[in-house]
Amino acid sequence: MKAIHIHPLDNVAVALEDIRKGETVQVDGFEVTALEDVARGHKIALSAIAEGAAVTKYGNTIALATRGIEKGEWVHTHNVKTELSEDAEYYYDHKVYDLPEVAPRTFRGYRRADGRAAIRNELWIIPIVGCVNGIAKELVESNQDLVTGSIDGLYYFPHPFGCSQLGDDLAQTKKLLTALVKHPNAGGVLCLGLGCENLVLDMFKEALGPYDENRVKFLICQEVPDEIEAGTALLKELAAYAGQFKREDIPASELVVGMKCGGSDGLSGITANPTVGRFSDRLIALGGSTVLTEVPEMFGAENILFSRCMNQEVFEKAVKMVNDFKKYFTDHGQVVYENPSPGNKAGGITTLEDKSCGCVQKGGSAQIVDVLSYAEPVTKKGLNVLSGPGNDLVSATDLTAAGAHLILFTTGRGTPFGAPAPTVKISTNTALFEKKSSWIDFNAGTVAEGTETLDEAGDRLLDYVLRVASGEETLAEKHGRREISIFKDGVVL
Repeated sequence: MKAIHIHPLDNVAVALEDIRKGETVQVDGFEVTALEDVARGHKIALSAIAEGAAVTKYGNTIALATRGIEKGEWVHTHNVKTELSEDAEYYYDHKVYDLPEVAPRTFRGYRRADGRAAIRNELWIIPIVGCVNGIAKELVESNQDLVTGSIDGLYYFPHPFGCSQLGDDLAQTKKLLTALVKHPNAGGVLCLGLGCENLVLDMFKEALGPYDENRVKFLICQEVPDEIEAGTALLKELAAYAGQFKREDIPASELVVGMKCGGSDGLSGITANPTVGRFSDRLIALGGSTVLTEVPEMFGAENILFSRCMNQEVFEKAVKMVNDFKKYFTDHGQVVYENPSPGNKAGGITTLEDKSCGCVQKGGSAQIVDVLSYAEPVTKKGLNVLSGPGNDLVSATDLTAAGAHLILFTTGRGTPFGAPAPTVKISTNTALFEKKSSWIDFNAGTVAEGTETLDEAGDRLLDYVLRVASGEETLAEKHGRREISIFKDGVVL
């Protein structure tokens, strides 16, 4: 199969492999001869499209033709434009879809003292301020002997903030860092401060709230003669505590999984993203939770999601989240639709509507049970939507802070980064899976090749996720790729 016709209403098909000029393609009852080369992931017109008429993909308008487009033409940025604007009307047309039946599943995880489940038992160093990043690094490098027994690793997460920040930015840094301290995958946490930063220790502790003194320790470097000696002593205490935890059987219903895409291409919404959507439906059917973020990549596809809000209250929270993000753009003098990156466009994504309709496929068909602010923890079982930008590392950090045990990251171009939570890379096409075998954990290109259905790929992904939750390392973990990035907006002093 050279191309796919995604929805009966679509007037374009997507090339599953390169189509050469003059080549005739049969797709879903259409016969079309390519008038020019059409690369894999790009769109070919199945019928003539008049100037100003809608280009339809996924059953939705993704663009308007800027001139007449002939049957067989390549449809892309040179002959279409976005229909998006800053103003949009939203309506609540509630829809409910059946979830698949899934037999109960378990994973081998850790049960924390407070009852929460975890999939890793790690020691984390959280710098309260960027000035101590180097100290955190030295502590990690000099204490690798603590990684023994049931302790899975010792890591630190450098960042440049915690000082010279005001107002909302300081509040967001505080909220993000304290959320990471609470993450269940950390069996022990050392919070490392300097002593003169804006984010003073008392403020940090107040935001953190009640904590287990066996699990969380604090060190202010200016207050001790030798911060490496003092930090090492505290890490040994944390290791002794965390080392008591052992893996045990835990129901899959206790898993929280984040969902993100980046370096997307024209196959993202056809293979990898709907595969993640099938997984999401299966995990939710098991009683688990998934989290969808990157709000700007919902623009143009909002109503697809909004129709699945479980009630009017959740719908209104979702509308507010989208409108607040649009205001963030316009307050900075930016248009809301300038999102697809050069890599996205090279891969076949033409407009933000095109990208968004593919992006939201990760949300499957379950009801949206809650809408969360930046770094807000998941408290409700089911599909959650989390406020955050499209940037890969910022949003993956946001998902971790919300409590995701692991993150599913779909990509058509490839990326090597890892979040603090195990980050599973899922390729949209087999060529990427084979080319970047040190980056990509799971190949969804099988769907485009016709060797696997989306449901079969979703079942296979569920199996893989449960193995990762039970201790199988992702490639990013094996290569030590763990990073954070904090969302900021305002003044740096």
